[in-house]
Amino acid sequence: MQAKELQLLVIDALEDIKAEDIKVLDVTQMTDVTDFMIIATGKSTRQVKALANSVSSQAKAAGIIPIGMEGEDVGEWALVDLGDVIAHILTPEMRSTYNLEKLWSVPENVDQVSAED
Repeated sequence: MQAKELQLLVIDALEDIKAEDIKVLDVTQMTDVTDFMIIATGKSTRQVKALANSVSSQAKAAGIIPIGMEGEDVGEWALVDLGDVIAHILTPEMRSTYNLEKLWSVPENVDQVSAED
């Protein structure tokens, strides 16, 4: 399965369980670990767990075995590693605290940022 197809599968799995604020980050230029990071919010720890299980189940149904799953036992932040796509599912508090979108973003004008430093 291509990375783009896997990305759509993850988004569908998240939307099925009503994930909020789904963001897709293309990190191909930043890391060799994965191509896309998908970040989504679950309203509660229970929903975070359900969302992680939905992603994992739908991937398995498509013949993709997750490389790893973390955090689904606690439910504040769950990670499902599917190789080319990694899904981060967080409670609103965790998402605000860790701000993964900012961590994995690249300034539009890198030269301008380094000139300001």
